[in-house]
Amino acid sequence: MSDGFAQKHKPTEIRLKREEKILEVDFDDGSSFSLNAELLRVESPSAEVQGHGPGQKTLIAGRRHVGIMEITPVGNYAIAIKFDDMHDSGIYSWDTLYEYGVHADEMWRDYLDALEREGLSRDP
Repeated sequence: MSDGFAQKHKPTEIRLKREEKILEVDFDDGSSFSLNAELLRVESPSAEVQGHGPGQKTLIAGRRHVGIMEITPVGNYAIAIKFDDMHDSGIYSWDTLYEYGVHADEMWRDYLDALEREGLSRDP
């Protein structure tokens, strides 16, 4: 029987730096990432943000100052993050957090480019 929740990457430590609005994640392969709350929020893996299929992603603006209120374990494969704008429906698997860490710079550039293209701002 296969485990549908099997993850390639497993965290060894997760630290929330509330004041800095940073989630730090260390992984068992030695990788370590600092993910800012704004990126985690606007790239939430929730259906609300990502949609239910290709091309349905929603561009989230005005989250420059968003913070993380709470992190809750989801089984042994993910965390749920509650942001201070009350968004709390994204489940961040270990592999998702790892991929966000690896691609954070590219994701951030794409986000800023999309905001500019749409005439939107990071400011509330």
